[in-house]
Amino acid sequence: MHDPASLPDEVLSSTLATIAMNRFLISTSLRSVRSFPKSRTIRSHQLHTYSLRKMSTDTPVPASWHAAYPAPSSQTVFIPRDEVLSILANGRKDTVLVDLRRNDFEGGTIRGSINLPAQSLYPTLPTVYSTLKAAGLKKVIFYCGSSTGRGSRAASWLADYISSQNDTEMQSLALGGGIKGWAAAGPEYVKWMDEYDEKVWAKYSTT
Repeated sequence: MHDPASLPDEVLSSTLATIAMNRFLISTSLRSVRSFPKSRTIRSHQLHTYSLRKMSTDTPVPASWHAAYPAPSSQTVFIPRDEVLSILANGRKDTVLVDLRRNDFEGGTIRGSINLPAQSLYPTLPTVYSTLKAAGLKKVIFYCGSSTGRGSRAASWLADYISSQNDTEMQSLALGGGIKGWAAAGPEYVKWMDEYDEKVWAKYSTT
């Protein structure tokens, strides 16, 4: 038997960690035995599997990204995609589209959109508003995949801030149907997309 003092530090640390984990699993397994019906015979592999399942169900579910921020009070105003198409076709300079996608930013974006991930919006609302105002923008149109989650929330957050500034000129809107609806609406919409990738949108049309 080796003297623990003679073992290398990394070996000793690994051994102690293994012992600690085994003790934890055994302790958890023994506590879980009470949950089995008494009439059943419990095999060792069943006990271990049940213990691990019990541990996984006790793991808290992570909060949504927006849980740290207050819920918006303004009701979301949606703008139909055909109206947005008309705005683009007429080259209006007082409107900006904001693509809120982050990890799902793929398949292309509506021409002229700026990309501002929804997770970054709320803490930067004063800066976003002042930048948009200085640029003379009157309509801000947010969208995500469907505009029913991030798009709706972002539009209402900015609407709340606009109201707090007593601004009656700027509108904060959400694109009805989001980018998925836009990409599926036909060639007249697709031609207003930059970096359009048909393969990305095909997977949504089959679901």
